[in-house]
Amino acid sequence: MAENNIHVVMLPWSAFGHLIPFFKLSIALAKAGVRVSFISTPKNIQRLPKLPSTLSHLVELVQLPLPSLDKELLPEGAEATVDIPFEQIQYLKLAYDQLQHDVKQFVANQLPDWIICDFSPHWMKDIAHEFQVKLLFFNVLSAPAVTFFGPPAICAGANQVNASGISDLERVATVYGASKAVLFRSCNEIEGEYLNAFQKLAGKPVIPIGLLPIERAERERGIVVDKEQVFEIAYGLEESQLPFFWALRKPSWASNDQDSVPVGFNERTCNRGIVCMAWIPQEEILAHPSIGGSLIHSGWGSVIETLQFGHSLVVLPFIIDQPLNARFLVDKGLAIEVKRNEDGSFTRNDIAMSLRQAMVLEEGKKIRINAGEAAAIVGNLKLHQDHYIAAFIQFLKDGIWI
Repeated sequence: MAENNIHVVMLPWSAFGHLIPFFKLSIALAKAGVRVSFISTPKNIQRLPKLPSTLSHLVELVQLPLPSLDKELLPEGAEATVDIPFEQIQYLKLAYDQLQHDVKQFVANQLPDWIICDFSPHWMKDIAHEFQVKLLFFNVLSAPAVTFFGPPAICAGANQVNASGISDLERVATVYGASKAVLFRSCNEIEGEYLNAFQKLAGKPVIPIGLLPIERAERERGIVVDKEQVFEIAYGLEESQLPFFWALRKPSWASNDQDSVPVGFNERTCNRGIVCMAWIPQEEILAHPSIGGSLIHSGWGSVIETLQFGHSLVVLPFIIDQPLNARFLVDKGLAIEVKRNEDGSFTRNDIAMSLRQAMVLEEGKKIRINAGEAAAIVGNLKLHQDHYIAAFIQFLKDGIWI
């Protein structure tokens, strides 16, 4: 590893679906000799995977205390979206915006070469301009989803001002407009047609940095699923007659772990299934040869980590980019999407049939083959580090993307 003189500051939004990709990019850059300062709050940094000791001299984990708000708005100790219900995220953004002064002071002291920024810190535009530091926007969504939405200057929606005083669309548009390029956790081998399509719309370089395949378990913000939906999933698992491991975070509506699943579910399925309500070694489980497939919400991080191990996918999307990711995966022949009724509901039979088709039935054989072939790309560490990260570092040196 040859060290160089490039210094990059990372500023992710306080959600683990954002923190983890930024952290992985930090490690990938450090492996190539780039010095990285990763800025977040103390609790978030403590919950990140352990930094490899061989890179500790290149990656500085900068802990900036999150300014406190009234406890009724933002509970004490809440520093990421995983700590709060959905309706309180607007107050987390309000507190996050108050990090502006400390971040500005850090940039003034360090004068890095580049700042790689998430959608949320719209105020980074002024900081970067004041200290003449080049800004990059790291988009953590999939290329198909972002191409569908279009560049923030021309897309509509997400324009509702919340308690933070600024809409998400205005945040994205501000960071996007001030950035020299847009980074995607992507590669041409998987999403090339969408990267090319977005490039035609973007008006600035669009840079795939590779898929940053996992070396440790990832954690994403849980999705709010109501009791009826969780129970239908449970009954679907039971009806499928397949062995399963279900990582289920206790829902907010459940008074205890037992209330999270239907009465008698654990007893009826104990000979072929496990429901785990605690932390799990996700990477080790996904890598185990007995795992044949995964039922996921189709968030982009979950898609990457699952395909890395060649699992066929059953997708049950809920919010934001997930439906677009699901459609992309189905079109690619990598997933089966659970059928929904016109009102968005789904049944236990839909769950059971989708699982059986993806895992064991003859009509799902092609999907299982395709998923195995995709693993050769998604899990190719040499491709993503030696090709995509190397090309990105050359951009950081030259400022030109070819």
